[in-house]
Amino acid sequence: MPELGVMRAPGQVLFGEGMVAALGRVAAAHGGRVLVCTDGYLAGAEQGRLALGALREAGLEARVLDAAEPELPRASVEAAIEAAREMRPDCVVGLGGGSCLDLAKLVALGLATEGPLDRFYGEAAVPGPVLPMVAVPTTAGTGSEVTPVAVLSDPAIALKVGISSLHLVPRAAICDPRLTLGAPAAVSAYAGIDALAHAIEAFTAVERDGWEDAVDRVFVGRNVLSDRFALHAVELLGGSLRGAVEDRPAARRAALEGSLCAGLAFAAAGTAAAHALQYPLGARTKTPHGLGVGLLLPFVMAANAPACRDRLDLVAAALGVEGAEAAVRVVRDLGLDLGLPSTLSELELAEEDLAGMAEQALGIERLVANNPRPMTQELATEILRAAWTGDLRLN
Repeated sequence: MPELGVMRAPGQVLFGEGMVAALGRVAAAHGGRVLVCTDGYLAGAEQGRLALGALREAGLEARVLDAAEPELPRASVEAAIEAAREMRPDCVVGLGGGSCLDLAKLVALGLATEGPLDRFYGEAAVPGPVLPMVAVPTTAGTGSEVTPVAVLSDPAIALKVGISSLHLVPRAAICDPRLTLGAPAAVSAYAGIDALAHAIEAFTAVERDGWEDAVDRVFVGRNVLSDRFALHAVELLGGSLRGAVEDRPAARRAALEGSLCAGLAFAAAGTAAAHALQYPLGARTKTPHGLGVGLLLPFVMAANAPACRDRLDLVAAALGVEGAEAAVRVVRDLGLDLGLPSTLSELELAEEDLAGMAEQALGIERLVANNPRPMTQELATEILRAAWTGDLRLN
């Protein structure tokens, strides 16, 4: 096991049924004017009513910006930042799934800095603290409530891009399983399998030595602390995602806890090839992030097995089976049970597109460098081709 430990986390994480009632008191620590970033549906739903009620009960002036869109187009994020400037909030609350939470992070960044967002693309480019942000997830998936990254879509480069900085870690995360009840089955499935990918990729990421990496990098690879959260997340998510999609309350609670733990794991360790390969896949097919990551995950695990078989054996044990091969099959079967496509070819993706997608993925250095098996053009293309045909044989 690794010897060094690194933790990236909010100042406080509150988890449990009814915990949304604490939102007002938590946000009040940062001032009297609060901007809630969410989407049009949640703003008028029970989740929005509970969050706004908690804020107003604490005597706060709460305004709603329901501008979150799937995949967060850059233009809509910039428009949201401009709208937020007129509101002059002291604190930003993100309420919703990954897009809502990432929008809140980007608004908090835009309110504290000047210049275009592309100044901050990549790792550690944010110059200083952003506006205080409190994250309230309503799906069990992205883990954005505890991570140092926000993702948006930039048509200028035809890819989703990440802004990664310790300054983007929310000041607090409030995780109330009740807020995840009623989420659509497809949303729950894609978010849930994405959370499982966070845990497995964090646990199998490269291991780095020395305090310099721990201080200078946002994502430092697997470590003694991330390992604990990652394996617990694998166990929780492997046992709960089917029930969560069926909207069973106990399963919803376990899935949210698993997603939270997976977020805490990859907030320090980072993710790897499945996420890198999804970026060009999502750009070409216009499919949800979790769908692409979940479809690719077992093929990436199979390709990585020669470099981390011992780690995949431990993943298998957390999933209740024995051996790396069984872990790959369990993850594959879980994705299919959740309704994921079985192959990339089902997404109307041409085989001749795969090499170009592999080349694009290799340019996402923060993810590729984290993969346990060195990622080359040949290997990336091989993984995509295996996912295109459905060939799950381990090398």
